[in-house]
Amino acid sequence: MEPMQTNYDRAQSVFTDTKTASPPRVSRATWLGLFVSLFATLLVRQSVSYFWPTLTFAAAIWKETLIWASAAALLVIIRRGEHLPLRSIGLGTARWWMSISWGLVIAVISAAVVGGLVYLTGYGHGPGSAAFEALPLWLITLIVFRAGVVEELFYRGYAIERLRMVGFGRFWSITIPLVIFSLGHWSGGAANILIALAAGAILTGFYLWRRDLVANMIGHGLVDFVANVLPNLFS
Repeated sequence: MEPMQTNYDRAQSVFTDTKTASPPRVSRATWLGLFVSLFATLLVRQSVSYFWPTLTFAAAIWKETLIWASAAALLVIIRRGEHLPLRSIGLGTARWWMSISWGLVIAVISAAVVGGLVYLTGYGHGPGSAAFEALPLWLITLIVFRAGVVEELFYRGYAIERLRMVGFGRFWSITIPLVIFSLGHWSGGAANILIALAAGAILTGFYLWRRDLVANMIGHGLVDFVANVLPNLFS
């Protein structure tokens, strides 16, 4: 347990101390983890689209399975490859009731901002929305749940922390994941990229402030649930 705590303390000191002259030695596991966190979702999406140009039930199942597998692989990298605790990515840093409370706050603020942008841009639906809405509601709900959990794990908890630890500096450690996360919503057009950028900035800000990844996951998931599941429940 002692080496694990030592590595974690070194990672934390790099993230919090802007005056650190040189980052700790970075393992290949961390570089692999960064590749998974930043690009796995995009690679899975493009690979599935190659075989299924139109989203079908089978395509959705394959995509979700592969993305969850990528998330599981990242957790293995953290624990077995880097020998760091999950607290190093913001998991288990707050009491459960605090995470739920702040998750609700994140959801309300994000919903207000996203709703305003939807109104201002006239954003309706992306090209693939019809195929997505044709999926069973239970599968849409699972996709929404996965987005909240995995995207926060990838683009907030892991990427921000490890880019900082590698030595990219605070600005780039925040900007790189945010830009990739936003551009990953290109299928919905420019308006969807803008909306994702705004929502991602809110989620990033809360993570940097509270460093509570569970709260981020709850807030992200609730916003997507309200936008994609509730309308179908009451239609």
